[in-house]
Amino acid sequence: MTEAELSALDAEIADCFACPRLVAWREEVAVTKRAAFRDQHYWGRPVPGFGPADAEIGILGLAPAAHGGNRTGRIFTGDRSGDVLVAALHRAGLANQPLSVSADDGLEYRHVRMFAAVRCAPPDNKPLPEERDTCATWLHRELELLRPTLRVVVALGGFAWQAWWPVMTRVYGVRPPVPRPKFGHGALVSRPGVPHLLGCFHVSQQNTFTGKLTPAMLDDVFAEAKRLARI
Repeated sequence: MTEAELSALDAEIADCFACPRLVAWREEVAVTKRAAFRDQHYWGRPVPGFGPADAEIGILGLAPAAHGGNRTGRIFTGDRSGDVLVAALHRAGLANQPLSVSADDGLEYRHVRMFAAVRCAPPDNKPLPEERDTCATWLHRELELLRPTLRVVVALGGFAWQAWWPVMTRVYGVRPPVPRPKFGHGALVSRPGVPHLLGCFHVSQQNTFTGKLTPAMLDDVFAEAKRLARI
């Protein structure tokens, strides 16, 4: 596995036009913009994963935010969710700085790579099932490249949790458990030959502003991820 292979995949992802509804939305947002960012250039394309090619920990999200990743071109960058997540990774020693503002801000992850189940920002942050299934090809190809070192995947929210089950079959050749384990914060699924799956409430403002997800809860999840990844 080389950085070059992952970079080539990232370039393919960024040039995807497979889902007409998502293409139209991401491009509309990039033109209309949010008032606070009206002078900025929006990425307006699919957002690739971010992090080293030999990561032991994967963080699986839902999709880029319309004015976050869709603006900056980097996952969990430039929005409140990214602020919370990257601050937690920094506290865990998995990021070199506590802020994720722009694609050129110098952020580096240690042992961690982030990727989303859907690579384009969806309207109302709700991808359609067919969009999820179409985009799953990118997730599967990325995880094939990460397979040699990946030991644990943190699923941010129920959508990401559900997106993992096809990965088990397509990438690892392992049948998912039946019935499917229920998502929950701190829920853990371990199967031989497959990375551990660790549940975490999504770092959305809905969760962080209401106290459903606290910094201490995030710290506990990443401490457990590090333990499972043996780092």
